[in-house]
Amino acid sequence: MRDVDAVVLVGGKGTRLRPLTLSTAKPMLPTAGVPMLAHLLSRIQAVGIRHVVLGTSYLAETFANHFGDGSEFGLDLEYVVETEPLGTGGGIRNVAPYLRGSEVMVFNSDVLAGTDLAAVVGTHRETEADVTLHLVRVPDPRAFGCVPTDADGRVQAFLEKTDDPPTDQINAGCYVFRREIIDTIPEGRPVSVERETFPGLLAAGARVSGHVDATYWRDLGTPLDLVEGSADLVRGLAPSNALPGPNGEALVLKGADVAPDAVLLGGSTVGAGAVVGAGARLDGALLFDGAVVGEGAVVQHSVLGAGARVDAGATVSGVVIGDRAVVGAGCELRDGVRVWPDVVLPPGGVRFSAGV
Repeated sequence: MRDVDAVVLVGGKGTRLRPLTLSTAKPMLPTAGVPMLAHLLSRIQAVGIRHVVLGTSYLAETFANHFGDGSEFGLDLEYVVETEPLGTGGGIRNVAPYLRGSEVMVFNSDVLAGTDLAAVVGTHRETEADVTLHLVRVPDPRAFGCVPTDADGRVQAFLEKTDDPPTDQINAGCYVFRREIIDTIPEGRPVSVERETFPGLLAAGARVSGHVDATYWRDLGTPLDLVEGSADLVRGLAPSNALPGPNGEALVLKGADVAPDAVLLGGSTVGAGAVVGAGARLDGALLFDGAVVGEGAVVQHSVLGAGARVDAGATVSGVVIGDRAVVGAGCELRDGVRVWPDVVLPPGGVRFSAGV
């Protein structure tokens, strides 16, 4: 695996995660105490890959500022900036001059997965494939495009979402390319591997293999998935070597102040310098650094941005509170509400529930 290059696509703007991504690149969002990207890099390092190229664009400088040359993480990191959006295929082609080996493993940065990366490369080599896709079986594939394979593991088609999918296998966002295939991707324009590159390879008779498993997999592209993915990492359901503490019902970072009678459940994370007041309850909550939960407040399956506040007696459930925003005492927010940074909701100003 040391001869395999890794490419991680980190250029997206993360619009589905706004307002959290207004000031932070999606792969840098705190997830179980560290940037989302750190969990993926820990798995890449653990399997023996050392050379990693990050394809950046939005807030590109933040990646190098945090990860540097990668030596602290046991990696050799390089950064390539897209001056304009190039899509998945275009992003892969854009980093081609930096690749060193004959095999390239490509990752979407917002996927949390538990597959055996060495086994995916093993399938690629055993089937002498041009490209190999990690395909994961999911209980309900209707929300995804499906990728059927034949008895020999050869990909047959790339199908759009349908209410009656012919297979439970979906594209898990991890690929192994033979180096020469990357050079065939058009240069300097947007290209989608899902809609252009892979179907084109099938049409040309290339060997496109599928490595199929049913391991842990979650796309962290929405606030709910970010919260649940973070909680799964804390509880040990999702694999990572980057967790800054032991697995359990909660992860409390250094410098946080949690009242002795506060209740922390469901894989909650309390960021550095955050405060959780007396009698407060966190259940599957994700608190960024410096967030404050007041006395008796309840935070369930929600994200509190850096410096955000939920004051005494307030309840937030399934919501996103932007950086430095304030939810006043006694407010109640539920089910997908998003509060933008620096917005202040007055005490009792919003009550979103079926009750009075």
